[in-house]
Amino acid sequence: MRNTLRFTGVGGQGVLLAGEIMAACKIKNGGQGLKTATYTSQVRGGPTVVDITLDDGEIRYPYANEGEIDFMLSVAQVSYNQFKNGVKPGGTIVVDPNLVHPTDEDRQKWTIHEIPIITIAKEEVGNVITQSVVAMSITNTMTGVLPEESLIEVMLSKVPAKVHEANKKAYALGKKYAQEAMA
Repeated sequence: MRNTLRFTGVGGQGVLLAGEIMAACKIKNGGQGLKTATYTSQVRGGPTVVDITLDDGEIRYPYANEGEIDFMLSVAQVSYNQFKNGVKPGGTIVVDPNLVHPTDEDRQKWTIHEIPIITIAKEEVGNVITQSVVAMSITNTMTGVLPEESLIEVMLSKVPAKVHEANKKAYALGKKYAQEAMA
């Protein structure tokens, strides 16, 4: 089964790492995982999009086609506006309500959940850099595309040991907020 996910933000928010972790986890569990990223030459602050394709079979084309994204998470208005149309009608979009403001038309086209990702990382975890882990946890909790224990294991292998506890906390909080949003 193929799942296509999209993270959008701006350079420096960690969306690339989150995509890399999810793709690596799928590969570790016997499937195919691919992350493709697009970002402007403006390293920090420019629009960024990461598409993650997860499949049990072979992935023959590395890019998501327009309208085939199942799930998108966005933490920047400029990127949301630029990349939202890749989400299929009826798909799910999670936005940080402090940074992204979907239109009424968007709310009719997609299922939109508002979760304050940056605030959770900054105020509840105590480290804004963990926002990518909060986002990844929300994504996996809402989609169920990867085994949670394996995803956490891969995530911890990609970050320094000194931040393991903060990242575990970020994952747990992302899961909690996603479950509350879906309830």
